[in-house]
Amino acid sequence: MNSPAKFLLVSLPSSISPSKQPNDALTALRNTVTTELGTTSPFPIPELKIGTLDALVQQADDLAKLGASCDVVVKKVGESLRSILQGDEDKIAQQKTVNDKPVDHYLRSFSWNKVKYRADKALSEIIDTLQKEIVSIDSDMKNKFNQYNQLRTNLAALRKKQMGNLSTRSLAPLVDPSLLVQDSEYMESHLVAVPVISSKEFLKSYETLSQMVVPRSAIKVTADDEYILYAVTTFKKYSQEFIHCCRERKWIPRDYTYVRGGKEEEQEEVDRVSSEERAVWGEALRLGRTAWSESVMVWIHVMALRVFVETVLRYGLPLDFVCAIVRTTPKHAKSIKSNLDSKYSYLGGNALGKDKKGRTKKDDTSLSTDAGMGLGDEGEYTAYVFYELDLS
Repeated sequence: MNSPAKFLLVSLPSSISPSKQPNDALTALRNTVTTELGTTSPFPIPELKIGTLDALVQQADDLAKLGASCDVVVKKVGESLRSILQGDEDKIAQQKTVNDKPVDHYLRSFSWNKVKYRADKALSEIIDTLQKEIVSIDSDMKNKFNQYNQLRTNLAALRKKQMGNLSTRSLAPLVDPSLLVQDSEYMESHLVAVPVISSKEFLKSYETLSQMVVPRSAIKVTADDEYILYAVTTFKKYSQEFIHCCRERKWIPRDYTYVRGGKEEEQEEVDRVSSEERAVWGEALRLGRTAWSESVMVWIHVMALRVFVETVLRYGLPLDFVCAIVRTTPKHAKSIKSNLDSKYSYLGGNALGKDKKGRTKKDDTSLSTDAGMGLGDEGEYTAYVFYELDLS
């Protein structure tokens, strides 16, 4: 089985290469990552409108929260697809595409959506648009999935009524109405589900359970592996006493009222709910596929904004940086991070140094607390802009 893919977003100043050219900087980054550990592709981010420093600091915080929300929505949609497809990993993987292409293709050929998120708009407007989109995606998927779950629950309950034992299942298709006393002013029939092992005891004692039980009125209506269903006639005045005594002996009185055409109506209800469940299953699957694609695109645009804002805060103006995405595995990601730390720790100034053995170390006393600069999603300081993405 292939290892799951992991993606790393990295932004570095072009000055990491002697020529200070972005293309050369990307080559330097590739050499640091190495082809054995991962595949490095450019991740172009347009030059967006930059506001004040205070605004950028606030936007960095807002984007961190929005990125976490997007991550949650993507995972929730993935779990919904898993439920809809009953955990079939191959089918789930077929649905997890972005614009009908593998997610790997989308990330490695990422292009900023200039139509939806125009670069001439303020960063705050773009963030607000992305926020509304992810909320809408989450709401639509939640509503449809809840509808599907409700129908699935209803259908399971209807089928259980048809398929359970005689103590719980519907009696409409099983009871011959001619066996029951109907339209009598004084008497009525009761249906009692009696465990097979208790049937002899029931037949010996039912006449004396209460007053006014009609002698020899017990009729075997039907049976299954666990229960025998009997019809017994009593006078209405003593019906509740008879029912209570049956329950005391663990014999199960069944509520039943004959309705002409009830058997057919019950089957029609099952067929109707089954048909509706299949239709909504298809709708939920199509929406899940679309929701996963759209939520991933929103998330990646949010991550692009996070990289851009932190790049400005960290490396300053004028903007001269290279951003790349690295496709790797969870195992190799640690080695790549180690290579990057070793090569570019100098970008952190006094915040990072080396110990006596030449290993990169962190100087906690030198870390800036402004906007959480340099702190990744797990609070680990890095000397460069670095984010991990898990889209498995």
